[in-house]
Amino acid sequence: MRSTVEALEGNRVKVSVDIEADEFEEKLDEAFRKLARQVRLPGFRPGKAPRRVLEARLGPQAARGEALSDAVPEYYAQAVVDHDVDVIAPPEIDITSGAEDGPVSFDAVVEVRPLITITGYDQLKAEVPSPDPTDEEISEQIDQLRKQFGDLAPAARPAIDGDNVTMDIYGSYNGEEVEGLTVDDYAYEVGQGAVVPEIDEELRGAKAGDILEFNAKHPDPDEDGLLRFRILVKEVQETILPDFDDEFAQEASEFDTAEELRADVTENIAYHKRVNALNSLGRQVGEQLAELVTDDIPDALVDAEVAHRIRTLEMRLGSQGIEIEGYLEAIGQTAEELAEGLREPALQEAKTDLALRAVAAAESIEAADEDVDFELAALAAQVGQTVDELKSSLFADDESRLKGVRLDAQMRKTREWVLEQVEITDLDGNTVERSSLNPDDESDLPPNTIESQTT
Repeated sequence: MRSTVEALEGNRVKVSVDIEADEFEEKLDEAFRKLARQVRLPGFRPGKAPRRVLEARLGPQAARGEALSDAVPEYYAQAVVDHDVDVIAPPEIDITSGAEDGPVSFDAVVEVRPLITITGYDQLKAEVPSPDPTDEEISEQIDQLRKQFGDLAPAARPAIDGDNVTMDIYGSYNGEEVEGLTVDDYAYEVGQGAVVPEIDEELRGAKAGDILEFNAKHPDPDEDGLLRFRILVKEVQETILPDFDDEFAQEASEFDTAEELRADVTENIAYHKRVNALNSLGRQVGEQLAELVTDDIPDALVDAEVAHRIRTLEMRLGSQGIEIEGYLEAIGQTAEELAEGLREPALQEAKTDLALRAVAAAESIEAADEDVDFELAALAAQVGQTVDELKSSLFADDESRLKGVRLDAQMRKTREWVLEQVEITDLDGNTVERSSLNPDDESDLPPNTIESQTT
C-alpha cells in the first residue's frame, strides 16, 4: 500500500491510497470465504466451496464489492495512522480505480483538526478561595463533631439556632389541612430551614408553652396564596457539648489526644479547600483560554463533544439504574433539546482543547515516556489490571490507542504548565502559590485540572 496526503482548503486533506493487485488479492480471498458461508452450492457444505468454484458459478466480480467495502476503511485507517492525520469527521471516499479489477486506488477527503495559534496564555490571572483553613472553620468542624456526642437538656432560655424544639404543628392552605404539615410531637432543629423559612423566624425566641400563629409563603412558586401555621411549642432543648479533650478524642476518633484530632480536622479542611481552589482555578483558566481562541471552530468538533457529553450522561445515569429516556421525561426535554443545550459548553470545551494544543506546540511540550507510563498506570488502576496487562490487552494491535494515551499525557503536562504561569490570588488579594493547591496525594488531583465552562 502506498499513500499520500494533500492539504486542501478549509481544514481538509485528501488522503490518496494505492493498493497493488497482488496485495488486494488477500482481501478478495477473505471476501470469497465470507461469500462461501452465505451461499449454498450443490456438493459443498456451507463455507466449504472453494474460490474457483464460486467464481465459476457467480462470476469473478461477486466478492469484489464486499472486498472493497471491508478493505477500503482498513487501508484508509492505516494511512491516517501512517501520516498522523488528526481527523475529526468521517471521510468522503471516492474509488478512483480498481472497482472492477486490477490495482485499487481511492481518495478520501476528510476534515482535520485545525492548527491554531494564540497569545496571552502565559499572562492569565485567577482569583480563588483561600486554601488555608481559618480558626472559625476549624472550630465549627470540631463543634459539629462534639454535637454528635452531645446530650440534650431542657433549655432555661428562649430557643436559638441549633436548639431542638418539640412541637405540635398544624399547617393549612386555603382553609384546608395540608398533609405532611400537620404533625404532633414533631422534633425540629431551629435554623435548619427544612420546611419554610418563616418557621425558623418564629421559633427563634420561643419558649415551651408558646403558641405561634403566622402565615408563610408557599414553597411551590406555582401556587398562589399563603400557608397558615399554628404551632404549640412543647419543649425547647439545647445540646450540651462535651469538652474537647483527650478523653473526647479517644471516644470520637482514632486519635489519643485532642491535639492530634485537631490536626486531623485541620488537614481534612485544608484538603477540601485545596481541591475546591484548584477546581476554581481550572474553571477560570479554561474559560480564559477559550476566550483567546478567535478562529472558527468546526461543527464536527462541537458535535463530537456534544456526543461525548451525552454518552457520559448516559453512563452516569446507567450506574444509577436510570435510562436516558426516563431522565429526559423527568426534565421535560427531548433528545434534540438536550443536545442543543449542550452545544454552547461543548463549543467552549472545544476552544479550550484547541488552545491547549496550541500552547503545547508553541512551547514544545512533549510527553516523555514516564508521562505516558503515569497515564497508563492511572488507566490500569481504573480497570484493575497491571500496566503490562493493559498494554497487551488494549494496545498491542492498536497503535492509535497508544497515541491517544500519549496525547492525554501531553495535554496533562500542558495544563500543568499553563497553571504554573497563572498569577493566582485569594479573595483578599493575597498571592497563592500554585504548589499550595495540590492535595498531599497527587493521585487525588482532578483528572482535568483545566476545564471550560461547565453545564
